[in-house]
Amino acid sequence: MTKLLTQGGTAGAILILSLVIASGLYLSRFKIKGISIGTTWILFMGILLGHLGLRIDPVMLSFVKDFGLILFVFAIGLQVGPGFFRSFRKDGVQMNFLAICLVLLAVATAYLLHLVTGEDLGIMTGIMSGAVTNTPGLGAAQQTLSDPEAASKVASAYAVAYPLGVLGAIAVVILCRAIFRVDINKEKQSEADTDESSAFRLAVRVENPAVFGKSLHDIIGEENSDHLVISRMMRGGEVTIPDLDKPLEEGDKLLVVTDVHHKDKIGIIFGEVVPVNMKEWQRPGIHLVSRRLSITESAITGKSLRKLDIRQKYGVTVTRILRAGVDLQADADIILQVGDSIQVVGSEDGIRHLAKLVGNQPETLQKPNLVPIFFGIALGVLVGMLPVKFTSMPQPLRLGLAGGPLIVAILLGYFGPKLRITTYTALSANLMIREIGISLFMAAVGLGAGETFVSSLVGGGYMWVLYGAVITFVPMLLVAVAARLFYKMDFFKICGLLSGGTTDPALLSFSQEMYGSSRIAVNYATVYPLTMFLRVVAAQVLIMIML
Repeated sequence: MTKLLTQGGTAGAILILSLVIASGLYLSRFKIKGISIGTTWILFMGILLGHLGLRIDPVMLSFVKDFGLILFVFAIGLQVGPGFFRSFRKDGVQMNFLAICLVLLAVATAYLLHLVTGEDLGIMTGIMSGAVTNTPGLGAAQQTLSDPEAASKVASAYAVAYPLGVLGAIAVVILCRAIFRVDINKEKQSEADTDESSAFRLAVRVENPAVFGKSLHDIIGEENSDHLVISRMMRGGEVTIPDLDKPLEEGDKLLVVTDVHHKDKIGIIFGEVVPVNMKEWQRPGIHLVSRRLSITESAITGKSLRKLDIRQKYGVTVTRILRAGVDLQADADIILQVGDSIQVVGSEDGIRHLAKLVGNQPETLQKPNLVPIFFGIALGVLVGMLPVKFTSMPQPLRLGLAGGPLIVAILLGYFGPKLRITTYTALSANLMIREIGISLFMAAVGLGAGETFVSSLVGGGYMWVLYGAVITFVPMLLVAVAARLFYKMDFFKICGLLSGGTTDPALLSFSQEMYGSSRIAVNYATVYPLTMFLRVVAAQVLIMIML
């Protein structure tokens, strides 16, 4: 074993990488007062073993680092791609604007520290990436540098700043709760009243004389047709799939699925909203059933509910769509994709025919579709190498092996279904690709930085911790105050904004466990894609300014 560790070669490299990753992941299981730095332990174990003299051939180490980074960012891009452009709607515009401010403030703070202290801008870029816990930013900065020694120092600066970046971000959230005097129970009540991510099911009795004798088609109209789904109708004790052209009568009952913006309109339009008793709608003798069907037929990808015309052809109503764990309103123009689940109501025979159309073979989803993944990676590498020239910069800007695959993955995740390209990857498979990628990258970065880490720290690197703290605290506090005072955002939204704006999964995990709101993750996902892209570009821009 000693011979393998010291004489290099492929077997020795695999052994060293495996030891670094395994030991780092083992240490990541331990928490101090509920806080863990997660896979960053791999980085520190790589630094330790690198400092102790374990080496891997530089060419092989560079390949492992770059390929690991590509796997990591591509998996992230595929995951967030379907919701990327939707995140700019409604208050997502405000959220992303504040996230942009958070990125720009971090860059400005780092650059000002560089001017005031005279610290090398490359080192300051590494400190900034560590202070905001952004690993792809580190990768982009290292790839922009052609000098291996300079890239190693950037990694050392990142490693020194990272721990306080994690702990400092958590401290900011705790401080914000104290400054804003947040009452968690009141915030949760407000959250329940304003949650936009879920579909609502309501029952209503027709009592408004203005709608007597009118059809559902005439009452709902084009304006609300995509937001109010009438899944069942009860008249004289008989439950049926509603005929949109059938006139309503006084005393009819309707089972409605809608969203938060339209739920209050139900009572105004039809009459009294009554409690939903599903036993009443599913009692013996009624021939309507509710099923959840999985979209597994690739031919369905890219088609909308309107185009499929399911109600007309099968007598079945689609009430909700489950995508990535979130219930979506069944809008007529929503584009379906492999991996979606649709909640339907109708007859056994109609649902059986619809199941044949959509596939409904969830076991087939467990097999990953690798063609678009590797094709996307290849395209991402090409995009990442394309030069973008600016007259004010000595060298052209490139998205690199972090930005290129990330952008392509986001676009593939969003436009793939529209182009009938099956991009679905099971959540567990996506997580596996991501974790393998980040583990390989962290191990390679740590081993590469280990040789100079201690000497860098002793030779003035202790000041990097202070610089990193400033880059962590100042932008986050300013953005949190602006979000609360000027945009009147609730505490959970601020937690999601800060977690996504720093691309910090440790802060996300802490906020969810401490404050118990699932909406924090929704807000995290709203700003994460744009923030990730900007962090990668910002790191490259700082390096380009230095060159």
